[in-house]
Amino acid sequence: MLGWLVYEHGIEPHVTVFDKSARTDGTFSREAFTYDHTGDLYRCPAGKTLTTTGTLVNDDRTVLYRASKHDCQACSLRSRCCPNAPTRKVPRSIYEGARDMAREIASSWEGRTSRRLRKKIEMLFAHLKRILKLDRLRLRGPNGARDEFTLAAAAQNLRKMAKLDPDARTKARVNPTRPTRREPAVVHDGTTAAFFNGIGQKRPFSLRSLGSG
Repeated sequence: MLGWLVYEHGIEPHVTVFDKSARTDGTFSREAFTYDHTGDLYRCPAGKTLTTTGTLVNDDRTVLYRASKHDCQACSLRSRCCPNAPTRKVPRSIYEGARDMAREIASSWEGRTSRRLRKKIEMLFAHLKRILKLDRLRLRGPNGARDEFTLAAAAQNLRKMAKLDPDARTKARVNPTRPTRREPAVVHDGTTAAFFNGIGQKRPFSLRSLGSG
């Protein structure tokens, strides 16, 4: 993905890089090795070099850099580098240049600004999904998806505009839409519906009441 953004389209990658090279056994991770762009080699914490033959491995996406066996055997940091291997190997992705660019942008002021702005956009998508229930699109095809999403975004903007109107909030507090008490309905002749409501409260009609007379 990063290679597609940087190498093919020339887009600055303002995204987070997921790095799984960290080790939990106490040995040096890949971050402890410094890459030399000019010589195309790595330098270990002891100052020794790790070179490569350029052979691609792992689906032709990774290059392995190996240290010299002589250097590793005589190194005082071997117990923290490669205690169970004769030499240390460091893999490097062919897209590592794009990943390095993403890391530099993430640590810069521009990267911090883009992350802050991205949070606002992600909040809008979360609101569409959780509040407006737009968890999936019902219309088929790109045109239908575009129209449905446009309507959902319009509804979201209308909700935001209603909250930005101070007069609407004042009127809602002074004249709430929910009545405090139930008022009798007014019919067309000016009388109230209380008379008609009272009819239903009378004793229901039955044939026994007719026979008693």
